[in-house]
Amino acid sequence: MSRTRWRLGLSVTALLTASALLPSPVHAEAAADYTITVDPSARGAAIGDTMYGVFYEDINRAADGGLYAELVQNRSFEYSAADHASYTPLTSWTADGTARVLDDAGRLNERNRTYLSLGAGSSVTNGGYNTGIHVEKGERYDFSVWARAAGGTTLTVTLRDAAGTLAKVREVAARGEWRKYTATFTATRTSDRGRLAVTTAAPAALDMVSLFPRDTYKHQPNGLREDLAEKIEALHPGFLRFPGGCLVNTGSMEDYSEASGWQRERSYQWKDTIGPVEERATNANFWGYNQSYGLGYYEYFRFAEDIGAMPLPVVPALVTGCGQNQAVDDDALLKRHIQDTLDLIEFANGPRTSEWGAKRAEMGHPKPFGLTHLGVGNEENLPVEFLERFKKFRAAIEAKYPDITVISNSGPDDSGTTFDTAWQLNREAGVAMVDEHYYNSPQWFLQNNDRYDSYDRKGPKVFLGEYASQGNAWKNALSEAAFMTGLERNADVVELASYAPLLANEDYVQWSPDMIWFNNHASWGSANYEVQKLFMNNTGDRVVPSTATSTPDVSGPITGAVGLSTWATGAAYDDVKVTSADGRTLLSDDFSGDASRWTHSGAGSWTVQDGAYVQTDTAAENTMVTAGDPAWQNYDLHVRATKKAGKEGFLVAFGVKDTGNYYWWNLGGWNNTRSAVEQAADGGKSTLLSKAGSIETGRAYDIDVKVRGRQVTLYLDGEEWGSFTDDKPAEPFRQVVTEDARTGDLIVKVVNAQDTAARTTVDLGGAKVATKARVTTLAAAQDAVNTETTTPVTPVRSTFSGVASEFGYTFPANSVTFLRIRQR
Repeated sequence: MSRTRWRLGLSVTALLTASALLPSPVHAEAAADYTITVDPSARGAAIGDTMYGVFYEDINRAADGGLYAELVQNRSFEYSAADHASYTPLTSWTADGTARVLDDAGRLNERNRTYLSLGAGSSVTNGGYNTGIHVEKGERYDFSVWARAAGGTTLTVTLRDAAGTLAKVREVAARGEWRKYTATFTATRTSDRGRLAVTTAAPAALDMVSLFPRDTYKHQPNGLREDLAEKIEALHPGFLRFPGGCLVNTGSMEDYSEASGWQRERSYQWKDTIGPVEERATNANFWGYNQSYGLGYYEYFRFAEDIGAMPLPVVPALVTGCGQNQAVDDDALLKRHIQDTLDLIEFANGPRTSEWGAKRAEMGHPKPFGLTHLGVGNEENLPVEFLERFKKFRAAIEAKYPDITVISNSGPDDSGTTFDTAWQLNREAGVAMVDEHYYNSPQWFLQNNDRYDSYDRKGPKVFLGEYASQGNAWKNALSEAAFMTGLERNADVVELASYAPLLANEDYVQWSPDMIWFNNHASWGSANYEVQKLFMNNTGDRVVPSTATSTPDVSGPITGAVGLSTWATGAAYDDVKVTSADGRTLLSDDFSGDASRWTHSGAGSWTVQDGAYVQTDTAAENTMVTAGDPAWQNYDLHVRATKKAGKEGFLVAFGVKDTGNYYWWNLGGWNNTRSAVEQAADGGKSTLLSKAGSIETGRAYDIDVKVRGRQVTLYLDGEEWGSFTDDKPAEPFRQVVTEDARTGDLIVKVVNAQDTAARTTVDLGGAKVATKARVTTLAAAQDAVNTETTTPVTPVRSTFSGVASEFGYTFPANSVTFLRIRQR
């Protein structure tokens, strides 16, 4: 694809000014001093056109009720308790009269198992998503329904809200066997609380009751919601990864057929999602709702093409992840999935004369989609079993399609036993690219800008497929921006990177943070979206080596009180003792009396029972109680712990400053599959140390934590379990410089993630440059959050006229600033 097609840079945007953000030689506010030194004669890493992209997963109602433009919820009466315990086939519908959902031989087709039987004079009304069906005055909406009426009937279709009609009533004459009927509405006023009703004069069967806006993205049939698609397009992503995520590699690996018992909780299998929408399978979504597959593989490929992005599908490897952690041992099933993957490549790239290329052409796209990369598996916690199966997929793909890059992964974390084992196996297998995922605190992202500096340049390349800093505030986006400068600096290792998740409907949230938020009538980009957009639109083609001075490190020893907690587990704690390094007893509690020295700040139910402090609520998460002085340092913590019931193990905290800042040793976490030390900073957690392991119910464990300075050593039953030193500075001043080959611009990218302005000398190393730079600045208070009604984080564009081979510039506090400097 052409770089000019999708990476337009700053020059295409209107010039905005805001005096508060313009640099000036003198600031009344406090400022720290830095120097950036650029070496234009040195040659840095090349940056590919696909460096940054988007990761799409159907989470938070990202598909139905989101990007997929269908306005009717549960249009095919397929909802069931398999999707969500509260669901019935009439969820989102209200019936007046006689209405029954049937699953019998009268159905529309074998893969569309249920339909609605409606008695004479009866009606059903659909409530859509969020507050209702959104329509805008003057816009057209296309209604369709499949109906069967042996004796004939008239279907009366209305679109209204509590205030009255929203469009002229339509009548549709239906007769005979199953047939599709259509009508068009033109909205007479705007409403986001609309209801679509269908009334039948005589008995009738209905299925696939649908209402689409005429104006879908690029006016595609079975299309996408325009505002959401346009926001994604505005990023100019280099790739589109789809369809997930956890919904790829969870659930049954069987197909949707009579032989499998019409499995309703399956992994995402691409063949279920193509062809006529009324013949596509339904499935339970891992995230707790139904997925209709109206938005399927064909639509994903088409969307990638429309936004100029490389398609990057991910298929299941027959090892489940995301807490399920089971390896499917069925050779015939494995071979079927491998063949499905080969068929997928043919569907994307094959000529229209091939079996699957013909299906693509039949759907409306005779030309190939140009697939080059494909992921196998997602976040598997069983690296040995996963790599065994991955290698079989790769061998089959390379034998038939040697030009396809097959991507492996390293599990769900940035470090730990699973991560290390997966990377070792990937290196030994000569894997081309490894998909890394991690969600950490802003502090972690500030500390780990150099993460990829030491990666082997001759080893597998990295696809950073999912990352985020656990929040949508500006401080989160700032930390991600700082980290992204390190990604660009290491573009010879990190070839692909995508923030995740992409979309969230504000009324159906399973995961936060998210890049783009929406409801049924509006959408808005988060602070994180603005950072991603700025980087994606100004990537450059090559890194120009540069260095910067750093901020003095002012961190002292780990300080804080101690704490006890559980997560969906009942546990008893006893014999808690904290001793200073010089042997003084700071705290001793055998709970022979009360628990008055402990403060309960979390959930759960704590009581003293039989000389132990017991938490009994096995549903409660983070039941933290704390004791001691937040100024404590250099101490030993001992506690005896016994699991009573529940899913996990123990949480023993140290260095507790407050409810959002502490360390804890998570023993038997992640459904009792592994243990880790996590650090919470301003509420966001990062993993510092991780190992596989579980906690036995009814067994007493002796737990000891030794804190010395910033080094911590942990002991379980007298044996050293692990240790770490938390001494990495969270550097707030980060930068990278790239060059745009098309324009010749140097792009100086600076992140100042602190409350102090950064007074900076920029030395361009003798480069001959124009005196003016085009500047884009993102700056806001650290806690600022973009919402539907306010967007405090928004780009401000200006011109700076003081550019020279060496010049001064003051970068505002809490800012991301890009200077595009023309070379002469």
